[in-house]
Amino acid sequence: MTEQRDRLTRWRLVLGGGDADGVTAGDGAEITLSADDLKRDSALESLYGGTRRGGLGGSAPKVARWLGDIRGYFPSSVVQVMQSDAMDRLGLSQMLLEPETMRAVQPDVSLVSTLIGLGRVIPEHSRETARAVVRQVTDDLEARLRQRTVQAVTGALDRAARTRRPRLRDVDWNRTIAANLGHYLPEHRTVVPERLVGYARRSTEIEREIVLCIDQSGSMAESIVYSSVFGAVLASLSAVSTRMVVFDTEVVDLTDELDDPVDVLFGVQLGGGTDINRALAYCQQQISRPDDTVLVLISDLYEGGIAEEMVSRARSVVASGATMIALLALSDSGQPSFDAAHAAALAEVGVPSFACTPDLFPDLMAAAIERRDIGQWAAANDIVTTHDAPTSD
Repeated sequence: MTEQRDRLTRWRLVLGGGDADGVTAGDGAEITLSADDLKRDSALESLYGGTRRGGLGGSAPKVARWLGDIRGYFPSSVVQVMQSDAMDRLGLSQMLLEPETMRAVQPDVSLVSTLIGLGRVIPEHSRETARAVVRQVTDDLEARLRQRTVQAVTGALDRAARTRRPRLRDVDWNRTIAANLGHYLPEHRTVVPERLVGYARRSTEIEREIVLCIDQSGSMAESIVYSSVFGAVLASLSAVSTRMVVFDTEVVDLTDELDDPVDVLFGVQLGGGTDINRALAYCQQQISRPDDTVLVLISDLYEGGIAEEMVSRARSVVASGATMIALLALSDSGQPSFDAAHAAALAEVGVPSFACTPDLFPDLMAAAIERRDIGQWAAANDIVTTHDAPTSD
């Protein structure tokens, strides 16, 4: 019976008061809310009850207290949903301009995306608090993603450096034996190594160049958050040269800020138009060693510039020997909205287009560094590319 009462209590909280009050359990007893449930009910009523903005008005202190309350009454996943709904219903976006409100929120990628959108309108007295919120999120993401990214990329560089003519001290004996098992001589109980497998002697030069070219349109905010973290991790690897470029109708090179994702994010200005062709033109000029370069365009491909030139430029990048990938989103938010016709056109010139989750991005970069077939990599990870998916007009 306790399980049934808990279920009915949850329904009471979902439905609100009014007609939902007085509901009875199977034993005929009326369901009454505990003191904690009454507080939860009040928090829900402030957000979802009545007209929008009606629950807390325009008071930043009240909103700050409400944000603190929901963190104590609900699990983290529910808090994030309620914070997202409050952006619109309670005008939380504007309230975030107050330090008191920002200190009360639960930092997450969605909140950072909102702060990026507010950008330069954040008043001076709130900037340090905003930066602290953003830093907490980027530090958490980097802790989650750094090790896997470093392992994937350095492992790919090692495999890419493998050679069949190694010096004796650079021979990988385990792989050499495995590659020559067909030449085992039982009478001598040994393997004749007709083919050596090992590594070329590493030089101190940069081995790969990675260019992250990121759309600043509002729909790409979450992708920008993850890109800034990955950019910082990649920039910390001595064997990789990483460049980060963001664009709308203008192009901004944030490479010098890559050591700190927070600086990158506060250097972004969401919104405005989109000129992918112009951004690709800039990135193309930065490519000095095409065979060793991976260019990742992160965009929903809604081109505001000259689409034909964008596709032609992408064709030139691929023809030069560089690896180019179009990520429609770098996020956990599910299937993004994107221009299917432009994605299909890029696929035809050798630029695979698909969305990618942050957890898969390190493996994607490893595949690109090793110059593996990205389409096959996507298929192996159950990712549908635009080459496989039906396109819309």
